[in-house]
This record gives sequence, structure tokens and C-alpha cells, in this order.
Amino acid sequence: MSAVPQSDPPLLLRGEEQGICTLTLNRPQQMNLLTTQMLVALQGAFEEIGKDERIRVVILAATGKGFCAGHDLKEIRTLKELPKIEQLFARCSRMMQAITALPQPVIARVQGAAAAAGCQLVAQCDLAVASEQAKFATPGVTWGFFCSTPGVAVGRNLLRKRAMEMLLTGEPVDAHKALEWGLVNQVVPAEALESATLALARKIAEKPPATVAAGKRAFYAQMDLGVDKAYELASGVISASFAHAEGREGMDAFIEKRDPPGRKR
Repeated sequence: MSAVPQSDPPLLLRGEEQGICTLTLNRPQQMNLLTTQMLVALQGAFEEIGKDERIRVVILAATGKGFCAGHDLKEIRTLKELPKIEQLFARCSRMMQAITALPQPVIARVQGAAAAAGCQLVAQCDLAVASEQAKFATPGVTWGFFCSTPGVAVGRNLLRKRAMEMLLTGEPVDAHKALEWGLVNQVVPAEALESATLALARKIAEKPPATVAAGKRAFYAQMDLGVDKAYELASGVISASFAHAEGREGMDAFIEKRDPPGRKR
């Protein structure tokens, strides 16, 4: 008798309780990378939630030690051609903007490392609660592909020079510094992360939903005029950097676990 093949677990877990929807990235072994499949799953979930008046708040969480390590460089390397890479980043930009477009507030629950587009994902959420173990980084510059799309969201959260420090050095920022710089709202012990995030979500869920939706919409309308153009420009820059020889060599070095080009020992 042949064994019945087991299907892969869902990319995205979804749970709902008392008007709070929790979406959980569920590829812990791959650090919850934003593959095309993950982007499609998130986009679909946000579109469904946006139409569901029962849901008052969304919590975006992740399984495993890391929150999200960004894009899958192996996937980008296989795309090779600039138009295909641009399509991937355009899809990611649409998903990121879907968070802002949601009538419901979105809270990132960050238990571990959030790097590159993973850091972008945290910054794109309306609020964020982080464990003391969380770290944040936009390390692409080290490997030859500047984190220009993460810079759109990070640059709208942090003071300009703080954002540029993250983008230009690629160095990680710990949870307490992320709080000081304005990337997250709260930092709590790891064991209190779930309860603290839920408490914040419940406070918001108690508020009138139409008022919250209108307020969120108006806030971003006056803060983020021109964001479409910003993402269009940033997507072109980051796509070109991945297609460039420097970016391709950097991807190879990263995937093969060797030093990035030009790094001196």
C-alpha cells in the first residue's frame, strides 16, 4: 500500500475572535519569506477582510523564530530578467498598499527578526508590538541591492536620518532602539507579546468601526500623498539592482553563505 502524500501546511493561517482577525505567516523554516505565493495569499486575505464588516482589527503575526526575512532571493535569481523582477516587486507594492487601504487597523506582532521586506511589512502596518527579542534591518546595501522599497515604508515611520542610517549601513536595530526611533509602538517580554498585542487590538475594536475606518483613510490621505509614485520609483530601483551584476553576485554570495562582494575580512 502506498503512502498518501501529505499536503503542505497553509502559507497563511487565519483566526477570528470577537472582531479581531489574526493572520499568521506560516513558513517558519523559510523565515516566512515573501515569495510570490505568500504575496498572493496576503493580498487575497486583505481583500476578503476589507469586505467583512464583522472584523474590527487585524493582527499580522508569524510562526517560528523570525517574523519575516523579506523576499526569497532564490526566487528572484531564477527570474533573471528585469521585467519579471519588476512584476514581483509591483505585486509586493500592491500588497503593502493593501494594508493601508484596509478600513481596519493592522497591528504587526513581531516575535523575532524582521529584515528587508519583512521590516517593510512591519513599517507598513498601522501599529506594531515587538518582543524584546525582535530585531529590524534593511541589509540589502551590503549585498548589492539597496532596500529602496522597504525605504518607502521605513522612511514614513522614522526620522529621515534614522531611516537612512538603517538603509545605508544595513546594521540591525534592536527592539528598544526600534521603539525609540518610532518603528514600533510597544516592546514587551516575549511571553507577554501575544497578550499585549491582543489588549491593544481590543482597545481599538471597541471604537466605532466607521469612525476608525474614516479616520485611518483620512490620516493616510494627508500623510502619504504621492505614495504610488514613490513605490513605482522604488520598485524600479530595487528591480534594477537585483538584475544588475552586483545584485546577482550578491544574491549568489548570500545563498551560498559566503561574504558579500567587496567585504574585507
